[in-house]
Amino acid sequence: MINNKKEAIKNYIENGKVFLSICGGYQLLGKYYTTLEGEKLEGLGILDIYTEAGNERFIGNTIIYNKEFDETYVGFENHSGRTYTRDLKPLGIVKLGKGNNGEDQKEGCIYKNTFCTYFHGSLLSKNPELADRLIKLALENKYNEVCLTSLDDTLEIKAKQSIINKFQ
Repeated sequence: MINNKKEAIKNYIENGKVFLSICGGYQLLGKYYTTLEGEKLEGLGILDIYTEAGNERFIGNTIIYNKEFDETYVGFENHSGRTYTRDLKPLGIVKLGKGNNGEDQKEGCIYKNTFCTYFHGSLLSKNPELADRLIKLALENKYNEVCLTSLDDTLEIKAKQSIINKFQ
């Protein structure tokens, strides 16, 4: 099944369509995943990333900062894979948590309009500015120029700030 979908996914990503990939989906877009036993499982090879299994699971709340957009994102990570993104832009720099691999302070990656992350659960509802960005990019991709009407994100922003205050 992987090879049946590879070209369609690759074309989608290379043509700048919006793609959000989380955890195992993030890993699958890479070149390979190496298990603890040393078995190398081939990925789709669309992104220049790779993942190695780790002995410790990274579980917990996480906070990252995206300098390009001047935005802070909150989430929850739960993974044992250690992903190395080489030269791809990170989704953010880790302020709390482990991120991609617990070493380089990067969380996720961005390639064209593909956003990858280990954030689970309520990623978009906890980060309305990221949700708005993805929606706007998708609409611009289809209709060229768009103007989104702002929604009242007061509750979402308060909830996110509460998480940030609790852990910083």
